[in-house]
Amino acid sequence: MHQPIPPLNALRAFEAAARHLSVSKAAQELRVTASALSHQICGLEELLGLKLFQRRARSIALTPAGQLLYPGLQTGFMHIHDALTRLRNANQERVLVISASPGFTSKWLAPRLYRFATTYPETDVRVSSSVGNANFTTDGVDIAIRNLPISDRGDPMLAIEKLTNMSFVPVCSPKLMRPYGRPIRPQALARMPLIHDDMLVDRPHVPTWADWFKAAGINDAEVSRGLRFNSPDHALQAAGEGAGVLLSQYVLAYDDLRSGRLVIPVKFMLSTGRAYYFVCPKSRSEYPHVQAFRTWIKQEVTAIDWTLCGQGDQIGRTGGGVKDRFR
Repeated sequence: MHQPIPPLNALRAFEAAARHLSVSKAAQELRVTASALSHQICGLEELLGLKLFQRRARSIALTPAGQLLYPGLQTGFMHIHDALTRLRNANQERVLVISASPGFTSKWLAPRLYRFATTYPETDVRVSSSVGNANFTTDGVDIAIRNLPISDRGDPMLAIEKLTNMSFVPVCSPKLMRPYGRPIRPQALARMPLIHDDMLVDRPHVPTWADWFKAAGINDAEVSRGLRFNSPDHALQAAGEGAGVLLSQYVLAYDDLRSGRLVIPVKFMLSTGRAYYFVCPKSRSEYPHVQAFRTWIKQEVTAIDWTLCGQGDQIGRTGGGVKDRFR
């Protein structure tokens, strides 16, 4: 005899709280009060006769019973979401929603996306720019492009494929270099105005100007000075106007370097322990338009010319050490 399935709202409340490990964040996602969500979870625990969470002073954790229940519910809700998405898109089956960070979108993806649209005119591409990770269950996102630690194996429910390493190199306007002559040595950068992109300062393995000067053997550089931005595209705009030297992600500065708007004053690159990845739910990885976009973006990444920064074209795909010798 089949046991009755608990109320869907209670199961949904549990899944959201288990995913966030936070009642308040789950309540915010489901647009209910924290009290109402806690009441639903307590009712589910009473119905099952099992404790699903360990309540702590300022956090919650899954009990063994909760750990057993959560993966199946997560998978089930993802399948429900996929089914509803397919139903809603019955008349527009080729809609492809891509999530990427604002900097990556504006500086690298957007200038190339017309080529995908030209090759696959039947696909309706929609880009959602966000600094937060995409929630494939609730946000209607098919694909995310995210920079992640290389050692991060990620969620087993997701298909994750590395695109290119995230490496940093100093960039500036050509006019900023004129008073210093050529070649410029690392010591000269210590006297130039600096620009800081603080978007990723809290992420592990992301270098700062202090790291760059230390790796270059300059121990007395004053790195607290200069303009600070919390957006890489804004920082690159300031660098292009001659406001200073920016320690930039090479991929994001790439088009400005190709056009000559920016140059690399000292070809000394810092590799990191992070990379850009193609991410999508495994349940959608075989969709034709998802496969088409994956193939296309891998081709675009392969076309990046790493010789502009004095490196071979393999560094973007295979990486290197913590630092690469300057010339």
